[in-house]
Amino acid sequence: MSDLFGKAEPAAPLAEAMRPQTLDDMVGQQHLLGAGKPLRLAFESGKPHSMILWGPPGSGKTTLARLMAKTFDAEFVALSAVFSGVKDIREAVQAAEARLASGRRTILFVDEVHRFNKAQQDAFLPYVERGVITFVGATTENPSFEVNSALLSRAAVYVLEPLGAEDLGLLLDRSGMSMTEEARARLVGFADGDARRLLNAVEILRNTGVQSIDGAFVEQTLAKNLRRFDKGGEQFYDQISALHKSVRGSDPDAALYWMVRMLDGGADPLYVGRRVVRMAVEDIGLADPRALRVALDACETYERLGSPEGELALAEAVIYLAVAAKSNAIYEAYNAARAFIAKDGTRPVPLHIRNAPTRLMKDLGYGKDYRYAHDEADAYAAGESYLPDGMPKMQWYRPVDRGLEAKIRERLAELRALDAAAEKKK
Repeated sequence: MSDLFGKAEPAAPLAEAMRPQTLDDMVGQQHLLGAGKPLRLAFESGKPHSMILWGPPGSGKTTLARLMAKTFDAEFVALSAVFSGVKDIREAVQAAEARLASGRRTILFVDEVHRFNKAQQDAFLPYVERGVITFVGATTENPSFEVNSALLSRAAVYVLEPLGAEDLGLLLDRSGMSMTEEARARLVGFADGDARRLLNAVEILRNTGVQSIDGAFVEQTLAKNLRRFDKGGEQFYDQISALHKSVRGSDPDAALYWMVRMLDGGADPLYVGRRVVRMAVEDIGLADPRALRVALDACETYERLGSPEGELALAEAVIYLAVAAKSNAIYEAYNAARAFIAKDGTRPVPLHIRNAPTRLMKDLGYGKDYRYAHDEADAYAAGESYLPDGMPKMQWYRPVDRGLEAKIRERLAELRALDAAAEKKK
């Protein structure tokens, strides 16, 4: 097509040209879009609601948001959290208010919403609550960690899955590209569950002008990128799981392999860094408390140096964690305490460990008979209780006999022996 000046308009990329125009055209996500499934029902309800679409790249997040606007005859407005700020949000909302006054809804789509800071995310809240916009956020990160709880509570979360081999094969059929079965298998593995990646690869192959595509030609043409993703189509989240389990299993070479695989495949290094920090807390804990500092320092080093220099710090952290002593005692203790408190009633703080900054509080017994540990032998008030009255003694934290926790375990055993002796004297 040409414009008024005779210039030809550029053809849309294949991924854009093949974007589904109806819900029935969507490939994959049948756990959400099949008959009677949550998103299908949401589209059929006639009432749009705000949502967070959480899933890997190329799983259909943007397409679903566009189809939502089309289904509900609403204006589709897209913002990217990478390039937009509060000013852009304000302008988009002002335009939405003007549309609403004339009876037209606005679907405000925010791509990579996890990249917005708290203030930027909070800016949406009043307009979501008033119904000025229907908010649709897309994220590849766990919204529980990356999206403010206030915004999260006002939006339904739908989890999208990477496209399977059958789904990707269907897209290849729709592309009309002639190729051998070996070429199809290589392309499906190359795509790694990402529809956009698959169609971009098909477009590259089509632009070569070769009529019949075989496996060797695919590998030759896409050699650099093929190296970066497993040809069997293993998914991104499986790789992070493999990295975590390799660290937990104290295999530094396997841990390094999976970390490099992820970085080489385009994973955000700071995402890898955040997961390494979690490993330091969950699987090492106080068996080697230096592990957490090493992990945090690696993230900070990457932030300062960037790639590729900063990636060496991440490699150092991964190897350190893999060879460190392991303990999940803190992880287990924390979860046990949470489970207990979720079921238990609200217990008052015992009087003897309450603060007494005023005379009235002292007269009421606040702080009475409190034993200051530093004034007692070994700086320990043997037999003293710090839990609410009537609450049974707990032993959620059970240090292992590895690393520093072995010494912590010995120390706790000594203190409990002192407590037992004090109880006998009572």
